[in-house]
Amino acid sequence: MPNRQALGWPALAGRVGGVLLILGGILLAAGLCVASTASENPVPSIFDPHSTPADSIFRLSRFVLIICGLIFVVVFTLLCYAIAKFRTKSGDDREPAQVYGSTQIELAWTVIPILIVVVLFLATARVIHAIQDAQKPAAAVEVTAIGHQFWWEFRYPTLGVVTANELHIPVSDPAKPTPTFLRLLSADTDHSFWVPQLAGKTDLIPNRVNEMWLDPHEAGLFLGQCAQYCGTQHAKMLLRVSVDSPAVFEAWIQAQKRPAAPDEKQAAGRRVFETTACVNCHAVSGTIATGRFGPDLTHLMSRATIAAGAAENTKENLRLWIQNPDAIKPGSLMPAMQLTDADLDALVGYLETLR
Repeated sequence: MPNRQALGWPALAGRVGGVLLILGGILLAAGLCVASTASENPVPSIFDPHSTPADSIFRLSRFVLIICGLIFVVVFTLLCYAIAKFRTKSGDDREPAQVYGSTQIELAWTVIPILIVVVLFLATARVIHAIQDAQKPAAAVEVTAIGHQFWWEFRYPTLGVVTANELHIPVSDPAKPTPTFLRLLSADTDHSFWVPQLAGKTDLIPNRVNEMWLDPHEAGLFLGQCAQYCGTQHAKMLLRVSVDSPAVFEAWIQAQKRPAAPDEKQAAGRRVFETTACVNCHAVSGTIATGRFGPDLTHLMSRATIAAGAAENTKENLRLWIQNPDAIKPGSLMPAMQLTDADLDALVGYLETLR
């Protein structure tokens, strides 16, 4: 029988220390993610829920992580015990005792995993049922969300409002819930609506209608994006959800219902808008522009961003977006308009009146 070198305590300690160092790094990263508040960490996290569906997912995730953590601790402890207890001693070349069959051991490593899987399955099924089969109350706000390459269209069919990329919904009072139910459609390819702090992911698939709902507990701004690769600018298909108080939401709805206010000082810019390809893709209420291929621009300047969150909505960025969209969002389907400087300035001036 060949000699086997014993594993000394220094080598054993080094290996165990390396594993513990990796484990400590994982726990530190997880702790930083959980401890950071929304204001400290701009990246949205499922560990900071602000809506009923997101809270259910968070509690389920925490339960699964605890179970998996306990399994890891037990297995790691037994592994370390076996390494330390049954390590080869110096000068001992005997073959270890072999176990060829043990009913108790086989039952343990069969029954225990089955019970763990059953518990996790039941917990997950309960949350899925609670979220997917939730009843729509009469006071619910209805929104149709349509995914485009690479922007979001939001329609409020019962309220007569159309907007893009920035969704406004009311905060829900637990005493009198007013959740928002979303009807999800796709105009081209697969997309996925995901605002981690408000709900889980739900796909938007061509020729299929999916649904989801949001039930926010507090007012605020929550960030999300398309979570399904949909083309070149998938990573910049962002969205913003503004959860407003009932009074603020009602005021926003009334403002969005109003048509674009004409400004005679910007008549030249409106002429440029209505006599170029802009009207083929975009809509502005009160004008001849009724396009549906691009975002509705009736209240463009009421939005904080342009290009689906890729840039702040400023005069400079708006001018650059019209002149050379690829400078902000390479591969976007917005064409460069090839306008003269005078027409470009006039068009930007007109668009700035759309509030």
